[in-house]
Amino acid sequence: MSSYDCGIYYDELFGRKDAPAKHTEVIRQRIGSLDFDELRRRASDAERELYNLGITFLVYSEREAIDRILPFDIVPRVLSAKEWAHLEAGIVQRVTTLNLFLHDIYHDQKILKDGVVPADLVLGNANYRPQMQGLDVPFNTYIHINGTDLVRDRHGTFRVLEDNGRVPSGVSYVVENRHMMQRVFPDLMQDIGIRRVDDYGHRLLDAMFEIAPAGVDDPQVVLLSPGAHNSAYFEHIFLAREMGVPLVEGRDLVVEDDRVYMKTTDGLAPVHSIYRRLDDSFLDPLAFNPDSLLGVPGILEAYRKGNVALANAIGTGVADDKAVYCYVPRMIKYYLDQEPIIPNVDTRICREADALRYTLDHLEELVVKPVGEAGGYGITIGPRATRAQLDDCRAKLLADPANYISQPVIDLSVCPTLTADGIEPRHVDLRPFAVTASKTWVLPGGLSRVALKKGTLIVNSSQGGGSKDTWVLEDGMAETDAEAQANAAADKKEGSAP
Repeated sequence: MSSYDCGIYYDELFGRKDAPAKHTEVIRQRIGSLDFDELRRRASDAERELYNLGITFLVYSEREAIDRILPFDIVPRVLSAKEWAHLEAGIVQRVTTLNLFLHDIYHDQKILKDGVVPADLVLGNANYRPQMQGLDVPFNTYIHINGTDLVRDRHGTFRVLEDNGRVPSGVSYVVENRHMMQRVFPDLMQDIGIRRVDDYGHRLLDAMFEIAPAGVDDPQVVLLSPGAHNSAYFEHIFLAREMGVPLVEGRDLVVEDDRVYMKTTDGLAPVHSIYRRLDDSFLDPLAFNPDSLLGVPGILEAYRKGNVALANAIGTGVADDKAVYCYVPRMIKYYLDQEPIIPNVDTRICREADALRYTLDHLEELVVKPVGEAGGYGITIGPRATRAQLDDCRAKLLADPANYISQPVIDLSVCPTLTADGIEPRHVDLRPFAVTASKTWVLPGGLSRVALKKGTLIVNSSQGGGSKDTWVLEDGMAETDAEAQANAAADKKEGSAP
């Protein structure tokens, strides 16, 4: 650690060079006391255990689907209690706003009539579902599970990169990463005071109970999965186990008289709340994609009649569209009369002529993203792109400008990461998860994704990224080991005094 240099970037463990992070001092000391061979041995133990436990995800290549473990780095990312209080408030504000927006566009559409958000951007959106128009949902909550992607710039300011309000994934790795650190690094965590993450399943189950149809005393909750070939299937298994509910596929459910039932060995059993990990288009072949073999015919009508609850609600994809994202600060002001607690990354919508012109003129300086893609696919990072890649991006922008946004290159914060050559800085982002029914609860920390390839900004697991355990410290600064020993000695002396 003595030769570690974060360069120009904000460092998640060290802070800024002019403002060192005091809350991580004890953690840095403990990591620094371990030699490199010991760190490598523990990292190997963690990797082997991940493999043995089957903690994997699927990567789809052109020819095959490859089952891989998500690379795990043993150096944690640490947030102080003060930092987390700021992030938690910002996430609650944002989720509240997005739910108000969804209720509005599926009811009176006031924000569209007032011109705050362009009507065609919403009503012409591929994720807008006319079938939801006029439909009331419990607590006016549409996004029950949300993942907010955050980045931190070189000044230490957190910014929202994008919202994930359809089927956000990754929370299983948050919990499993913590379990892994407790097994591999108990000495590093001792007496630090880290907020727990292992109650996520209970919180999610409580929300599913809360949104269940009225009058049901003991709601049956299930998790609906596309099946074993889905890239996040491990997470589906994990969450069903954590909630203690059946993991089902579309073929396991049937709709009769506008009510949903689960096939069991004892016959049909009623289902009241469904946590779905299935996109809208595959959910009901009678309402959406008629070729879907993954969904449940008739489930939309059962949902419309209030006989079953779905989390997340149908039609939430409008709110996590990358173009709609640009308008969220205006939504916060419109619905809450507040300024955003966590600002957006400056973004230009290429469907607007001025924004397109600026993007084309500064292509070498910007990050260009397709509106509908996820997983890091389709992104062009101007300063790191070849001439051929820039020319290809330019052609795509001119052909379909409405499909793209552009953003400045953010100097993503870094975190010490174990590599073959030692501990080196690697770029990270953060995805906290929020669960909402009548109120919003935010899981302390979230998924810290790390770009393991030197110099790259792409943290997505499908693009070679890994993850870290994210620690949110309890109130009060962790003592250094020397301070702890001194204080213990003082307490002992005080206790023995007459």
